Amino acid sequence: MTEQTYKAPWWRPDVFAKRRPMLEIRQKALRSARGYFESQGFAEVETPALQISPGNEVHLHAFATRFEDMFDKTGQDYYLHTSPEFSMKKLLAAGEKKLFQIAKVFRNGERSSRHHPEFTMIEWYRAHAGLDDIKEDCISLVRSAAKACGVEKFSAQGMSCDPFSPWESISVCEAFKIHANIDLEQALDDTDNLREQTLSSGFRATIEDTWEDLFFRVMGESIEPHLGKDRPAFLCDYPVSMAALARPKREDPRFADRFELYICGYELANAFDELTDADEQARRFNADMNLKEKLYGKRYPVDEDFLTALQHGMPDSSGIALGFDRLAMLCAGTEEIEDVLWAPVALQR
Repeated sequence: MTEQTYKAPWWRPDVFAKRRPMLEIRQKALRSARGYFESQGFAEVETPALQISPGNEVHLHAFATRFEDMFDKTGQDYYLHTSPEFSMKKLLAAGEKKLFQIAKVFRNGERSSRHHPEFTMIEWYRAHAGLDDIKEDCISLVRSAAKACGVEKFSAQGMSCDPFSPWESISVCEAFKIHANIDLEQALDDTDNLREQTLSSGFRATIEDTWEDLFFRVMGESIEPHLGKDRPAFLCDYPVSMAALARPKREDPRFADRFELYICGYELANAFDELTDADEQARRFNADMNLKEKLYGKRYPVDEDFLTALQHGMPDSSGIALGFDRLAMLCAGTEEIEDVLWAPVALQR
């Protein structure tokens, strides 16, 4: 018999009682978030979890299911969405100006102290607005949650972060230079150059590594652990190849109007100045699915209705997805995501 560590079920009263105070904090943070959006005149929307396309990000994996029509016996393959993004952007095309959603989303293959196969995402969009507006939303939302939960500073991973101090904005290139001594701008679209710099800076690199492999290795080992220390940090201006749904920067199209929010080394949110060019979006989807097929042997359908909505005319907009469970973790002072989930997805072995 394989030796396994016994873990009592989450519903046992003695186990649940230990988590109950953290779940109360979760509720305070959730009420605070909803209150912020309502105070700003956002419409709260609900969109289907069942989608033709779960999202076309290369490294995200979805849960597949099938609808069986009980009357005509036809069927339709669906996926559980990895984000409500496509449906919410269709609502922008329909005429909504400011909208948010507190949604359950699903990602296969993800389970760790800060990942869960089913988790809660807060996603919101502003039509005719830019990333500076979304940054202000983030600042207000996080500070409001901290106040509601009686938190003066967040602590995690040996770091302390004051959300009430001025927040930092740093570009990806600046972060690579400061924390890894790599000139990323010099190595854009040049795998050999990035590999050489990566090796010179003491990181592992092989001839088989792609540009993305090298980028994410340096990010994970040397950059993310330093972000959001002392104060929250917006990591901005990603290479355009790292932002499939973002608009290229007008002043330098090698980079995209995208930022990620970090607190105590946790990536908390991902924001875009949204791409509205349907032809360019279709090209990027196809390129990403080709890469997904090469890496993982599978590809997901493209949501043609989403591309049609872009063609019809989605307004210039900015949007963001924030991992609410991680915010709840920070507010509750825990580093285990299951501590702030009312009913974690069961494991049976």
